[in-house]
Amino acid sequence: MTSALRVPAVLSARVPVEQRGPGLERDAVRMLVSRGAEVAHQTFTELPLLLRAGDLLVVNTSATLAAAVDGWSGHARVVVHFSTRGDDGRWAVELREPDGRGTTRARAGGPAGTEVCLPGGVRLVLEEPLSGRSERLWWARVSGPEVPGLLREHGRPIRYAYTERDQPLSVYQTVFALPSADGTGSAEMPSAARPFTARLVAELVSRGVQFAPVTLHTGVASAEAHEPPCAERFVVPGASARLINAAKAGGGRVVAVGTTAVRAVESAVGSDGAVRARAGWTDLVVTPERGVRVVDGLLTGLHEPEASHLLMLEAVAGRVAVERAYRAALQHRYQWHEFGDVHLVLP
Repeated sequence: MTSALRVPAVLSARVPVEQRGPGLERDAVRMLVSRGAEVAHQTFTELPLLLRAGDLLVVNTSATLAAAVDGWSGHARVVVHFSTRGDDGRWAVELREPDGRGTTRARAGGPAGTEVCLPGGVRLVLEEPLSGRSERLWWARVSGPEVPGLLREHGRPIRYAYTERDQPLSVYQTVFALPSADGTGSAEMPSAARPFTARLVAELVSRGVQFAPVTLHTGVASAEAHEPPCAERFVVPGASARLINAAKAGGGRVVAVGTTAVRAVESAVGSDGAVRARAGWTDLVVTPERGVRVVDGLLTGLHEPEASHLLMLEAVAGRVAVERAYRAALQHRYQWHEFGDVHLVLP
């Protein structure tokens, strides 16, 4: 699939849907619907018609951080993308170069000991690569104020070159986002939930669809081709575990909103198939070989052909279904990326 599919740049969503015309809201995106090998074209506002009483949506409550901060490394301007806070207080970061157009491009990581001067007299020092596979992400020690405060005062949302302009942080928060007690969150928006509005959530609830909140703080997504996702911090509360188990027992469908929700809930399932309260770090990579044990369906964005998220999609829907859906998305000119259209996979 990855060798055959190429997504033209014109299909990258450059601005949020609500900025594309008067009277539009977040839920005005298109929705590709897959049931096995069948593909249908609908709008996101029709989601309540596709779910039924007893179905359950697993949603990620992680709030998006203003995770990009300008700095200097020697005489060179850099942009630091803060990805994940470690248990020892260090942060996983990616150093990037400004590209002169308001976005950034990749730069060589390291070496250890590299210092970056940040606003407010804050100093960041690279200590070691996150993994032996790549030197893109580094563990860094930050002196001075707590990083969440630095991001609130001097940060902005991470933005990629396909977008048209900077957007306020509110554009990157989903309706489910809740601030965490320690100020941490996601380096990039859990974007599958972006089209939900309060009105649509209320309509779903009125039809008997339930919601199970989980938390998974996403790291930076500018991964190299075929680079697996890094370990991420997650929480599956006991109440949500009980809701998921009850839905399964009652014949309801468990539909994850986003690959982050899949990763969280599949990291909390035991050998007996039951979901239990869990919190910590997950390095789970959901593949067709591993399969899914809890999730019946998935609402997600449209991913690049090289993204590891597609393996998760194949685990839920099967390779033939994913290939058929993506060819249809290209043919019908669906919009890609975090401000784009969505793909609903149902059993």
